[in-house]
Amino acid sequence: MTPLYVIGIGPGDHAHLTMEAETAIAAVTDVVGYGLYMDLLGDAMTGKRRHQRELGEETDRARMALDLAASGKPTALISSGDIGIFAMATLVFELLDHANQGLENGRGWDRVDIQVMPGISAMQLASARLGAILGHDFCAISLSDLLTDWEVIDQRLTAAAKGDFVTAFYNPVSKRRDWQLNHARTVYLEHRPPETPVIVARNLGRDDERVEVITLAELEASRVDMLTVVVIGSSTTRHIRFGRNEWVYTPRGYAKKRVES
Repeated sequence: MTPLYVIGIGPGDHAHLTMEAETAIAAVTDVVGYGLYMDLLGDAMTGKRRHQRELGEETDRARMALDLAASGKPTALISSGDIGIFAMATLVFELLDHANQGLENGRGWDRVDIQVMPGISAMQLASARLGAILGHDFCAISLSDLLTDWEVIDQRLTAAAKGDFVTAFYNPVSKRRDWQLNHARTVYLEHRPPETPVIVARNLGRDDERVEVITLAELEASRVDMLTVVVIGSSTTRHIRFGRNEWVYTPRGYAKKRVES
């Protein structure tokens, strides 16, 4: 069977590419992905056949990767961050599911050895840059309504806010869509204090990376773009300064355990 490696390459810096992913990319002849993601791989793309598709052509990318592997070419399908989080891995398995239902002809896809390789997600690196905001229960919500009805997203916002989850917002705004983030802020302000810490992280792992801490009350869509991940703390999340550094963390409950012991 010919391998199809479904790979998350991390936020962009080669230092955040896992050894597993690096080894797999070195072993393939063909790479499928968005052009920027292949550019981020730098020298690792040397000698590889490059199959580029633009944003909005995700299904074509997944189908092409399966077809290439089915034709006997060891192939990598890549995405930034973790390819299993709001990314391409799900499309691969959706196409297999459709092939089972007769909605895709399969083209020999049953001869493909699919291996999914996770990468460091934006929310993980955003948390690490400033401490440990994901230290307790958390969730991730995409604010894009291109694939999910807004009514469903809004229900999830309310549930996450009520549940006091630390929440990472992916796809927070776009050129045509800038009101959802401000709406989400309003929903969260109904369930947690206005001084709740929020991490706003743009271009993580790249030369122009910018990470800042603001309060929930200060969160505005004008501070954010599609290259940004927004992480809202829970009601217990703490923003502290220690020496010259500042940190954001969400207590797990160890202090309570120490008192009880």
